[in-house]
Amino acid sequence: MTLCPGAIAIGCKKCPVVGFCPLRSVIGNYKPEEAAQAKPPADKTGQ
Repeated sequence: MTLCPGAIAIGCKKCPVVGFCPLRSVIGNYKPEEAAQAKPPADKTGQ
């Protein structure tokens, strides 16, 4: 749940303090690029 007023209004990625915000992923809606572009699981059917 997003609790930060800045994250609610403009989102963490556009917030001017996102670079040094210690709680951006706790009370905000920040997600690192690696998590946002996660790879699909590998096919394990053996084909």
